[in-house]
Amino acid sequence: MSAESRDTTQEILPPEPSPAADATGSPASWSDPHGDVTVDELSLSAELAGSGERAASADIAEYALWLGDDALILSQQLGAWITYAPELEEDVALGNIALDLLGHARSFLRYAGSWDGRSEDDLAYFRDEPDFRSCWLVEQPNGDFAQTIARQLLASTYLLELYSALRASTDPTFAAIAEKAVKEVDYHRDHAVQWTLRLAGGTEESRRRIVRAFADVWPYAAELFRDEPLIDRLDGAAVRPSSLRPGFDAVIAAVFAEAELEIPSGSVSAGGGRHGSHASGLGHLLSEMQVLARRHPGATW
Repeated sequence: MSAESRDTTQEILPPEPSPAADATGSPASWSDPHGDVTVDELSLSAELAGSGERAASADIAEYALWLGDDALILSQQLGAWITYAPELEEDVALGNIALDLLGHARSFLRYAGSWDGRSEDDLAYFRDEPDFRSCWLVEQPNGDFAQTIARQLLASTYLLELYSALRASTDPTFAAIAEKAVKEVDYHRDHAVQWTLRLAGGTEESRRRIVRAFADVWPYAAELFRDEPLIDRLDGAAVRPSSLRPGFDAVIAAVFAEAELEIPSGSVSAGGGRHGSHASGLGHLLSEMQVLARRHPGATW
């Protein structure tokens, strides 16, 4: 390039003088635009909802496992969508929902473990499949995006009904966790509703997929509302599942009416997650989730 054609409109500016260093060797007047991000003394347990009290009984701990495992497995499922969602915004949305659910799981699992001295990590990473208490709905595979949205609509509608009722629990820890969680699952349900309407009212292909997805996941909803003997022993502390069905059905009916969808009919899943009998995909999910902790037990970083 000749000197005549060289663009001389941009000149190299001299560097600004560096601020004087303090006793540590760092510039004394340096202002980090990201703020103080030191996490060396961060107590992760401080961010969890609940009173920090020990579970009052083995039954209380078992119920906490039910709720914690549902949230943990659904969180793990949604996290698999990161970088695979159909829109960049959905990467963020599904990731945030997964993190909310992980927070709920941590709170419930910490409370469950307080009964026998296990940590939330012990319960998440070092139990085998039969020891989990998650329902079959959250164990269903992600499938395509419509399948995930259908599962998410049923799960978030159920969880909003559950946490709304659990705020009145006689157990203060359950009530505190529910008070925080209900605000978050309200958004989760709205997100699923909007996508259900969008897919049902979109192209012929998107409608075909959401119809098929609801037909696939609907049989697993029934397990959510079965009254187990544990609930009878926790009167006042736990929420009776069957009491949540009318509110759940009303919301789903309203969404389906707006989307011009029909409530699926047909078989009902046997379920069994509350007793340690699980859908076929849970084992693979757990092996992926637990491999690092089991390969390097006790590791910290």
